[in-house]
Amino acid sequence: MNFSEKPREACGLFGIHGHPDAAKLTYFGLYALQHRGQESAGISVAHNDNIITHKGMGLVPDIFKTEYLEKLTGNSAIGHVRYSTTGNSVISNAQPFFIRYRKRSYAIAHNGNLVNAHILKNELEEAGSIFQTTMDSEVLLHLFVKNLGYGFEKALIETISRLKGAFSFVWLTSRGELIGIKGPNGFRPLCLGKLNGHYILASETCALDLVQADFIRELDSGEIVIIGQDGIKSIKPFNSVKRSFCIFELIYFARPDSIMFGKSLYQIRKAHGKRLAQESHVDADLVMPFPDSGTYAAIGYAEETGIPFEMAMIRNHYVGRTFIQPTQSMRDFAVRVKLNPVKDLLKGKDIIIIEDSIIRGTTVRTRVKALRELGVKKIHLRVSGPPHRFPCHYGIDFSTRGELIAASKSEKELQDFLGLDSLHYLSLEGLLASTGVDHPEDNFCKACFDGCYPVDFDNKLSKNCLEDYLEKD
Repeated sequence: MNFSEKPREACGLFGIHGHPDAAKLTYFGLYALQHRGQESAGISVAHNDNIITHKGMGLVPDIFKTEYLEKLTGNSAIGHVRYSTTGNSVISNAQPFFIRYRKRSYAIAHNGNLVNAHILKNELEEAGSIFQTTMDSEVLLHLFVKNLGYGFEKALIETISRLKGAFSFVWLTSRGELIGIKGPNGFRPLCLGKLNGHYILASETCALDLVQADFIRELDSGEIVIIGQDGIKSIKPFNSVKRSFCIFELIYFARPDSIMFGKSLYQIRKAHGKRLAQESHVDADLVMPFPDSGTYAAIGYAEETGIPFEMAMIRNHYVGRTFIQPTQSMRDFAVRVKLNPVKDLLKGKDIIIIEDSIIRGTTVRTRVKALRELGVKKIHLRVSGPPHRFPCHYGIDFSTRGELIAASKSEKELQDFLGLDSLHYLSLEGLLASTGVDHPEDNFCKACFDGCYPVDFDNKLSKNCLEDYLEKD
């Protein structure tokens, strides 16, 4: 049972070139990125003109015991942690994905979702390709080997030009070359670092911090970097399109100790909370988060209002991803086992709870009910982002409107459903302004909030903005 109803984003990537401890450093990089995927993990290393891979289901420390890491000898490596948004959660779909073609080997790891994967896969199968997995990532390698007649670099460009959707890749060749690719729309993060002269690619800077690497920069949208014995080469072969970085990275997905857009996510989330306080002030005895959701926005809210910040719910950090199924008479146990209230802080109080999102609403409703039973007087909920009303087709795991409670209920209806005294979301304008990013309206994908999709996701129907389409439904 997954305790969290929070949205889940696809994956985390790490790669390092030319380091004698490549596999072990990749292990630590994946450890830092574990929040981005907890279903499976894998590491591939280039060794003696071949690629060795070890992967498994579960968490990084459970998969990579010391004896496995010691067998992953090689100076260049890539790694991956996964949530399944395309393809089942089974070992055959764990990444990195590996192929051997004409005496060369290639391994790739992917973060994102290809919205035209089904079209490309049908085309490739008609031409004789045989697929080993149900992952959209496998499409990339089939396209690549068909383009190899153009030469390696040209084959990369021709392949990426066929892909639509949200994607970042790290890629390893059997000769030890490390490649990083960020899609033209720039949905998914990928950054470049350096450790003692060895280049590193990672989804987030927190992975660079753990291995004590220096952060160089984020890759540009549509950029391909090729790292080999002769150093690093950057190419930008694609026409410029509007940048569409997933704004939910800033709200929730990425770790708060990471840097994106040159800014600390910790400070960005505090700024969200400050703006939320300006838009929706209410008097109360304390401000609190449900750990670890909304914590940094709650700090900002408390600072802006002067209302005391309290950690009035204590998280059990030893709860794993699975737990014994409770009986019907213990149906709330799955929620209570993870968080326990500090009763003396809460009883008889007016409280403000800060959340970063409400997706399906079931967990919030259960927690609000438990607080009422504890004797909390008034409960005000503030959300540090706008309501999720539209599905995501770019790699987040709510792909239908029916999964989103705010799509079917007004704010007042949702307030009543959750049992709250008041509910307020941060406005989209407030969210964009509090990122501190220049020209934020030109940098982010916010389709889950406004229904305007930067990349078409259906071959037959263009839905760059869904309002007319939904009215016809």
